[in-house]
Amino acid sequence: MSRVHIPGVRKQVKACAEAAFYDLVEHTLQKDTDFKRKVTIIEELREMTSKVLHYYKGDFLDELPGLVDFTVILNLSSRQKHEAGKLKKITRKFRINSVGSAVYLHPKLHSFTENSVMTDSMMDEMLERLDIKDGVKAKFFLNMLSLCESAGEKLLVFSQYLLPMKFLERLAVITKGWSLGREIFVITGESSTEQREWSMERFNNSPDAKVFFGSIKACGEGISLVGASRIIILDVHLNPSVTRQAIGRAFRPGQQKKVFVYRLVAADSPEEEDHSTCFKKELISKMWFEWNEYCGYHDFEVETVEVKDCGDLFLESPLLGEDIKVLYKR
Repeated sequence: MSRVHIPGVRKQVKACAEAAFYDLVEHTLQKDTDFKRKVTIIEELREMTSKVLHYYKGDFLDELPGLVDFTVILNLSSRQKHEAGKLKKITRKFRINSVGSAVYLHPKLHSFTENSVMTDSMMDEMLERLDIKDGVKAKFFLNMLSLCESAGEKLLVFSQYLLPMKFLERLAVITKGWSLGREIFVITGESSTEQREWSMERFNNSPDAKVFFGSIKACGEGISLVGASRIIILDVHLNPSVTRQAIGRAFRPGQQKKVFVYRLVAADSPEEEDHSTCFKKELISKMWFEWNEYCGYHDFEVETVEVKDCGDLFLESPLLGEDIKVLYKR
């Protein structure tokens, strides 16, 4: 029987087969309850990629004082829930995330998400009229800042967006009487190389330095912030490696203290769904590269912990613990 060649069909069949393979692997690693089947998939993936993928865990980090990585699910205030409900009307995912990041910090910020230009005076005027208790993440930040100040520790705050960082910067200025370049430091994508170097040096070495705000993508390789031992991640980045890199600004050679990380997530919101998606990505990567015959499935799950027994004196204080719905520990 003669064969009729149809251009493009083979490519389409191949593409469909590859897509089916990817879906099968993803489903097995994320949802299959049979751990042995997961192990089989991992072993086959390692064999397939052994000549093109090389993984170095970074064992030198084991010599540091330690890393405690929390995901803090916070109950939104009633006003935040009202504003968060409006996110359902937004169709674009990026817009949902950017507006949500502001609302989960404080509901008053919703009105600022439409402004392309935002001055310090505009922000200060709004801050003078708001109730900080209406913003669960803003309240967490302010309480964390006070605890760090009392304990003599420095705080890092990372976000994907400029509006939340500007809000918290002005909040620290107004409530603490601090100033930019003395107690407060900032790095964004617009910061020059000279500004970055100066901010790093001053923050790490000055006894007056208290808090550092960093755009999560601007604070990549080359940025060392070992002066800080507490880190707040304000929002969920869908690429887990970006968040790990941000944490690595403080958890790196030169760090003298144990580092505590607080990934803040708004409960019952699209952000909580993003956190779940992000962790699944992280889980696949971790299983692929770090699984061995001595591991059990529990080694690749986040641990739910009681706030009062979490081992962090800051979180165990009434100031921080009252709004926590669930606490996870990596």
